[in-house]
Amino acid sequence: MPLEDAITSHERAVAELVARDRLQAKAKIDGVSGWGLPSVLFLCIHNSGRSQMALGWFRHLAGDKALAWSAGSEPGSELNSAAVAAMSEVGIDISSELPKPWADEVVQAADLVITMGCGDACPFIPGKRYEDWALADPAGKPLEEVRPIRDEIEKRVTELLERLGAAAV
Repeated sequence: MPLEDAITSHERAVAELVARDRLQAKAKIDGVSGWGLPSVLFLCIHNSGRSQMALGWFRHLAGDKALAWSAGSEPGSELNSAAVAAMSEVGIDISSELPKPWADEVVQAADLVITMGCGDACPFIPGKRYEDWALADPAGKPLEEVRPIRDEIEKRVTELLERLGAAAV
């Protein structure tokens, strides 16, 4: 069987998203694109709920004033449907993202790494700025329990953008 046939469409889509993130991070590291913009990496275990909602809020609120990525230490197979629905309620579509693993280039390019419950499973680079956001995990929770998590993430992202000098648009 040819390799192209053995790779699922899901695996291909994840590989494309990881490549996109790595190239964007490499461009920032090399000073080609995004140089000088504050950048953040949101990390959690499965990259299917909290970190994806944070990325959605960040991109929505920051516009082109800052860069952000999200990843997981043990990426899940799909986004949390309640997280997607909760974000959709506020007009933010995160459905095109997929859980993906972190990449060295992205960790290096980030000015700040925000962890969300991944503990020792998240990458650690000495000298890199880290923050841990203690947030409830939306995994397995119904939409009505995910909404307060979404709202808390919005509050934290808004405060973060103010600290980074990239106040919400």
